[in-house]
Amino acid sequence: MGKPVDSKVPSLQDTFDRERRKDPSRRDRDAQQLDANLNSTWSQLNQVQDDLAETEKNLEETKNRSAISLLAAEEEINQLKKQLKSLQAQEDARHRNTDHRSSEKRRGEPRSSEQRRSEQRSSIKRNADQRDTEATSDYEKQLRNLKEEIAVLSAEKSGLQGRCSRSRSPSPAPRSRSRSASPSTAVKVRSPSPNRSKLSSVARKAALLSRFSDSYSQARLDAQCLLRRCIDKAETVQRIIYIATVEAFHVAKMAFRHFKIRVRKSLTPSYAGSNDFENAVSDYVVCHLDLYDSQSSVNDVIRAMNVNPKISFPPVVDFCLLSDFIQEICCIAFAMQALEPPLDIAYGADGEVFNDCKYRRSYDSDFTAPLVLYHVWPALMENDCVIMKGEAVTKRGAFWNSVRPLTRCRSRSLSPVCPRSHIGLSTMSRSRSPSPIRCGLPRF
Repeated sequence: MGKPVDSKVPSLQDTFDRERRKDPSRRDRDAQQLDANLNSTWSQLNQVQDDLAETEKNLEETKNRSAISLLAAEEEINQLKKQLKSLQAQEDARHRNTDHRSSEKRRGEPRSSEQRRSEQRSSIKRNADQRDTEATSDYEKQLRNLKEEIAVLSAEKSGLQGRCSRSRSPSPAPRSRSRSASPSTAVKVRSPSPNRSKLSSVARKAALLSRFSDSYSQARLDAQCLLRRCIDKAETVQRIIYIATVEAFHVAKMAFRHFKIRVRKSLTPSYAGSNDFENAVSDYVVCHLDLYDSQSSVNDVIRAMNVNPKISFPPVVDFCLLSDFIQEICCIAFAMQALEPPLDIAYGADGEVFNDCKYRRSYDSDFTAPLVLYHVWPALMENDCVIMKGEAVTKRGAFWNSVRPLTRCRSRSLSPVCPRSHIGLSTMSRSRSPSPIRCGLPRF
């Protein structure tokens, strides 16, 4: 208390003043960084709000279109019902008029003509009933098609509403939106229900395309895993799977032709002289796709693969391992033939020029090579249009690689260009066909 205060000892206020003089630049830098972060956050928030507004606008437009289509379909259904009722009323009135006229004529005519009148009345009634059944069947078919379209539109509407609800929910990580749109999360439409004939052609086509895509992404990889246990070379494995797919489509198309011929023969007595014969055949085929004997097609495919020179020599693996894969491809190909127009795979040959519209290159390809070394998966075609791209491997010198195995499989007969002086006795004895020079004229 009594000691004097030393002026050289710094006080607390002096320390604060010194620190305040030293740190203004650091505080300015921190403030600028905070302002930059705040501006970036505001820009991201504005972008998210713009995306949300655009999504809501698209959803509203889709809702309006679906509502308009539903209203139009309902109006058309109501009009068809009214037309059906009016036709039925007209037929009833005509029946009553014909009955009344026949009764009046029968009163004035003798009894000898009653039988002829009754026959005429019965024939008229039969014709009228036949016309009524045809008209009702046409209207029922139109109603069924409209109901199918309404069901498809309602499903699309529910899907869009669910997508909009998911987009409205806040997500902490913006990258999760890109992952959720991956094709691996697609629902597999593979239920072989007996109501398959009620589906429209568009729905059946979409289901078959989904099954074909699943076969490429999942079943093909499972088959590769089975073959890699026996074969070490990846090229041979991929060639075997491609040839199995091509042979399965070929065998399934042949089986579909035979099946359709049998259906025509069985339905000819019932629809003799009818204009709806082709429609009846198509409806019967679509309703009875489950009658397809896929196991016999699998056996035919394996038999064709065993004699294929590209994969059958030497026999290092039993192709029965691929029975499940071949059966799935056969069923898909058989069902694709029932579409209008049918779907088929594109023809592919080793050494052909790479077509960017039909195929995509595999990851181990030479992306500057113009020729195809071998195919991994065929392209799916509808008439001349590509629906799904295939996969191919391109390498430099693919033409010569594709020609070499063909030269090995040629016949052992002597070449006419080779001179006779260089041909040994052993080579002449192994020739399957005698030389035309050695064949002399018969002596008499």
